[in-house]
Amino acid sequence: MDAEVDAAIDRAVVAVAKAEALLITAGAGMGLDSGLPDFRGDRGFWKAYPPMERLGISFVEMANPAWFSRDPELAWGFYGHRLNLYRETTPHAGFETLKRWSDRMTHGSFIFTSNVDGHFQLAGIDPDRVIECHGSLAHLQCGTPCCHEIWSADDLDVAVDEDSFRAVSALPECPHCGVLARPNVLMFNDWHWVPQRTSDQERRLSGWLQETKDSRLVIIELGAGSAVPTVRMTSEQVASSLGAMLVRINPREPKAPHSQVSLPLGALEALEAIDERL
Repeated sequence: MDAEVDAAIDRAVVAVAKAEALLITAGAGMGLDSGLPDFRGDRGFWKAYPPMERLGISFVEMANPAWFSRDPELAWGFYGHRLNLYRETTPHAGFETLKRWSDRMTHGSFIFTSNVDGHFQLAGIDPDRVIECHGSLAHLQCGTPCCHEIWSADDLDVAVDEDSFRAVSALPECPHCGVLARPNVLMFNDWHWVPQRTSDQERRLSGWLQETKDSRLVIIELGAGSAVPTVRMTSEQVASSLGAMLVRINPREPKAPHSQVSLPLGALEALEAIDERL
């Protein structure tokens, strides 16, 4: 480990040790150490979903609500496979580390994530302290939508053919109008996403930030890239407005604003290094 990285870890350790509140912001890189696939670029997506390469469909093209009317079995094959994968995958040890840090702080923590896997909740984080800015695969909505209702997908079991990645079981329906249901996930070119659940989460985050505005707040950002910059922008805006320390952890794009901490490491490696020195 070079001296610059070593010094950055020391700065992160001091910040976390003194913190009274922790805002954890996380992108797709947070899940890589749990064994979840890397969709960065078409090659990463096609490695996880070979049939999409044969069809010439990119992740951006597949993550589009139009497929639920154009080819529902393919749409639910893709999202059903991801739902099953997220359920079967154990969150890596870094989630528990973050929870342990949070539990000793006066104001605890709040999670802001673009991930739709529900792994922070699965790791024991209070669901009322999580905002999923792109929605959640663990929740469903009407595909039309006929109403603003969002319901749990806990009882949904989507059987997927592993060779074609097409759904081969009955597809979920809206309990109100009977049309095809879809995940409550914000997709590309998505004008029918029902945002109420995420809006409620946003209000809770705003309230928590108001409560902690006079406390020592530290932001730990994990695996958030610039391709979809929502998480990075949120980290920087909160750090700037509240005078908080930002620790940006990203092996490919670690550069943080001036005076903040940049750690060019993976999420789990960085969290373990900080925790060891704490």
